[in-house]
Amino acid sequence: MSAGYSPSYDNDKSVLAFRGIPISELKNHGILQALTTEANEWEPHVVSTEVVRAQEEWEAVDTIQPETGSQANSEQPGQLISFSEALQYFQTVDLSSFKKRIQPTIRRTGLAALRHYLFGPPKLHQGLREERDLVLTIAQCGLDSQDPVHGRVLQTIYKKLTGSKFDCALHGDHWEDLGFQGANPATDLRGAGFLALLHLLYLVMDSKTLLMAQEIFRLSRHHIQQFPFCLMSVNITHIAIQALREECLSRECNRQQKVIPVVNSFYAATFLHLAHVWRTQRKTISDSSFVLKDLEVLAKKSPRRLLKTLELYLARVSKGQASLLGAQKCCGPEAPPFKDLTFTGKSDLQPHSS
Repeated sequence: MSAGYSPSYDNDKSVLAFRGIPISELKNHGILQALTTEANEWEPHVVSTEVVRAQEEWEAVDTIQPETGSQANSEQPGQLISFSEALQYFQTVDLSSFKKRIQPTIRRTGLAALRHYLFGPPKLHQGLREERDLVLTIAQCGLDSQDPVHGRVLQTIYKKLTGSKFDCALHGDHWEDLGFQGANPATDLRGAGFLALLHLLYLVMDSKTLLMAQEIFRLSRHHIQQFPFCLMSVNITHIAIQALREECLSRECNRQQKVIPVVNSFYAATFLHLAHVWRTQRKTISDSSFVLKDLEVLAKKSPRRLLKTLELYLARVSKGQASLLGAQKCCGPEAPPFKDLTFTGKSDLQPHSS
């Protein structure tokens, strides 16, 4: 019996009542079982009603099931999900309600329409338009924490960036450490939808871009040049969406006869360029809106140039000949969460009229 607990006796029946003893103590010492059986020549009909109540409470505790939804089971971590598996999910699920919302191309009128017709990029081939529409439709989908596939995408991003082997809650302060502005990643996907998470998934699950993703993540946690990694990624996805709608990627899509791989590579190339500018020009969080504006102009004007830079960079990284951060020490003192910082991104800006 633990110190501090003294059993009281009922003098009339000579039976231990054990008033005031926690349920855990009764369970640990097997007292509940003894008091509710005929062991030691005690009859069930003389058991204290308080003890019976305690036994019922304990049995109820034993049968409580773990929570589902936003809480994850850390004892049995979920399996990582690949980009192709996540994409296949969206290719098979009914997205008709979201597809109604998309505008595949920018509507131009007057002189802008004439100039685009004469000097603009070529139109996307007819056979590729369904694939383009799928990309834009996914960008209309939000994050559903009750959807197992959505949850696996989030868990995979978290594990690959942090190196954790265990699942985490789908809501919580740990998402601020990855560069979301709050405890719920869904609130930061404005303007890019679930496509923003698919792009992050592509970045961390493709063996060619994982190292780049980890280096940019390290840069984002620099004690001076810190920036919200995931939120910045969402803004770059938004730039990719606009470039696709404005047909800036049509020439490359037509050349490769693909849309999704081109959009993915364009996203990665744009993120790489941003990280290069951020590091070499010593940018800080106060420069974010200006950097993103300039980045959007460059990305739409010279997508092929960005894609070629990414191709060369990844080729050198695979041979151990290139590093985004070089010898710069980017870890430093750990950066604080971003919920108290003001971050203006492209998705916060008013859309341009043509």
